[in-house]
Amino acid sequence: MIKVLIVEDSAVVQQFLVYVLSSDPDIRVIGTTNNGEEALEFLKQEKPDVITMDIHMPRMNGFETTRKVMATHPTPIVIVSGSVQPEEVSTTFRAIEAGALAVVPRPSGLGHPDYERTARTLIQTVKAMSEVKVVRRWRQTPSTVWASPVPDVKKGSDAAEIVAIGASTGGPVALQALLSRLGSDFAAPIVIVQHMTAGFMDGFVQWLAQSSSLPVHVASHGQQAQSGHVFLAPDGFQMRMDSGRRIFLSNDEPENGLRPSVSYLFRSVADTFGKNAVGVLLTGMGKDGAEELKLMRDRGAVTIAQDKDSSVVHGMPGEAIRLGAACHVLPPDRIAAALALLGGRKG
Repeated sequence: MIKVLIVEDSAVVQQFLVYVLSSDPDIRVIGTTNNGEEALEFLKQEKPDVITMDIHMPRMNGFETTRKVMATHPTPIVIVSGSVQPEEVSTTFRAIEAGALAVVPRPSGLGHPDYERTARTLIQTVKAMSEVKVVRRWRQTPSTVWASPVPDVKKGSDAAEIVAIGASTGGPVALQALLSRLGSDFAAPIVIVQHMTAGFMDGFVQWLAQSSSLPVHVASHGQQAQSGHVFLAPDGFQMRMDSGRRIFLSNDEPENGLRPSVSYLFRSVADTFGKNAVGVLLTGMGKDGAEELKLMRDRGAVTIAQDKDSSVVHGMPGEAIRLGAACHVLPPDRIAAALALLGGRKG
């Protein structure tokens, strides 16, 4: 049985979330609180498996509550957002920085055509996050210096033509740490598949752009992947590349139950760019992209998997390591250092 605490200042929304979550026989709501202060008091007495968190609350908002929970009573936190407007979502991702694992939309009301789908998304996310073993996190100060030595990566005289990255649970913070450490003169285009609940990609891109000196975009069909730009696959589309570094989006079938799929992207990069690519597989549940990272390595690409200690969930990179797909196993800051060496510089 998964025990859940709901942190939400609206009594109506509280009861609605209780109804939605209690509809699943594997979930039991053990408490509701109106703000962060009450939540922290609750955690002194009870130990939920997952916390659902509102952002805008009186006395202590969701950002500060998340930070304090992760510093004192580490618990998987799912942000339940009442808005998918990009500016609002971008702000909400501050809670991901503080240690929350996922952001999902508040389920649509009873009788709404999207009720079943959105309720299922919340329930499935709560179940998945209950399996994540979180650790205590203290306030961190962003830094532009390497936290560890530059890795010994070897590449021919030519810089990589493209960098392909895949990520899932824990990926937003890993991507932020990685991209924020790449200088504005970084030359190779970067294409990314980040598993994310539909509706949040535009806001996620805005959030990433705030800390990156590289331009960050939601990818569009047929556009050129420009040098030194970052492109993320949009909701509900598979993304592949051609030899002219053009991006193609399609409604092809999900792979590993996912669209976009890391496997789909990595396979196209392996087929098109071979040894002239770099592949990176970051934290995430499941195995998406692991076999295709091995394919990239077999074709001569430099391949990197995130290490276990820095991963929120080591499923995807762990499977890649097991398969022998990774030339290097590194934390995000050292991945950025490696990419700085591999991706070349403009001018």
